[in-house]
Amino acid sequence: MPNNNHYDFFVIGAGSGGVRSARIAAGHGAKVGIAEGNPLGGTCVNLGCVPKKLYAYASDYHMDFEDSRGYGWHSGKPLFDWSVLKAKKDNEIARLNGIYGRLLENSGVTLHEGFAEFLDANTVKIGKDIITADKILIAVGGVPTRPTFEGAEYVLVSDDVFMRDEWPQDITILGGGYIAVEMAHIFHGLGHTVNLIYRGPLFLRGFDDDLRQGLAHEMEKQGINIVFEDNIKRVESNDGGKEVFLESGKSFETGEIIAAIGRTPKTEKLGLGKAGVNTDDKGNIPVNGNYETNVPHIYAVGDVSSMYQLTPVAIKEGHFLADDLFGPKGSAKTVQYENVATAVFSHPPIGTVGMTEAEARAKGFDVEIFRTSFRAMKYTLPGREEKTMMKLVVDKATDKVLGIHMLGLDSPEIIQAMAIALNAGATKAIFDRTMPVHPTSCEEFVTMREPVSS
Repeated sequence: MPNNNHYDFFVIGAGSGGVRSARIAAGHGAKVGIAEGNPLGGTCVNLGCVPKKLYAYASDYHMDFEDSRGYGWHSGKPLFDWSVLKAKKDNEIARLNGIYGRLLENSGVTLHEGFAEFLDANTVKIGKDIITADKILIAVGGVPTRPTFEGAEYVLVSDDVFMRDEWPQDITILGGGYIAVEMAHIFHGLGHTVNLIYRGPLFLRGFDDDLRQGLAHEMEKQGINIVFEDNIKRVESNDGGKEVFLESGKSFETGEIIAAIGRTPKTEKLGLGKAGVNTDDKGNIPVNGNYETNVPHIYAVGDVSSMYQLTPVAIKEGHFLADDLFGPKGSAKTVQYENVATAVFSHPPIGTVGMTEAEARAKGFDVEIFRTSFRAMKYTLPGREEKTMMKLVVDKATDKVLGIHMLGLDSPEIIQAMAIALNAGATKAIFDRTMPVHPTSCEEFVTMREPVSS
């Protein structure tokens, strides 16, 4: 009797990277199975990109209502209802879960509902089912890192934000990455008092310094209380809230605390030791250029192995792997990690691609910096004193643009087009001879003529 639970390719994790890889492999004629114990779509659909962006949209209306008065609109004070937003979000996520299920079904991929655990290098267990496979892909993603200080049991993480339909007035956020600043924007825009605590001198480490400083300045202008170079030492629960004790000796009361201090690969319960798969000290799975682990027929893509924890990166990695393993020889298109654009849905938002000024100088480039700061036209009539900043990092020797950075209205949308230009090898001269679209903010990228002083 043939083993119906044997697959050519078995994927553990039905997030963005896993689903794409499974579908493409099945399209090449492979017998493919996939395991998932949570709603389909992974972190991005359920607890990350999608709900976060929906909540950020909701938050943005706060300023839109205020600014509309500058354009002649008159209305009463707007009221916000958390339960309505959560219910609408839940409906949209359920719709997307269904789409992922249909994509797998229509591709001929067999879904096994449950969490997979390795029994050996070719065998996994899902509940009572025993699955064997010639090739196995690990695409399980990660989970929010939880703090370990005294009283950490009273602290929430980003996942919890999308599960609740009621919040106290005062919110404290711990962390300095993009999730922390996005959460600060969401809660502040929805009417909450927000404290943001970060142990370093400036948040968003790895982003261009002008973006980091500009965002910190704008957030403080909005009334967000930012505390740099401090950390939470312990937390105590009291009637109706939490008391936060900082390493500096200061303390204060808050309604809830959300830790956004990074993410941890979800590898702890996979039984990787039984399969012989190595991990580093943080649980990440090292892979080679073909996403192969130290076990030749076991692979890993996405947040569990990639240095770029971005949904589009996981999708491209999973697609490449399926083409490489099951497609026509030479059909796989290598994933391009150079000039990966990214956005931060803060307020103002950030769009960035290519080298920061510091990176370019550290790599030995003699650079010219073109930078402009202005108030977007949309904010002139309301009188909002929010600044947009745009910056080009240019190699003097070749005139090639090395990095493009923007803080301000619509920057996530604008940076996608800028990334195409950067990947095409655009020079500053090409930017200069491009006709601007007027009146827009993005025209400033092609009208900056004089470099700033070093």
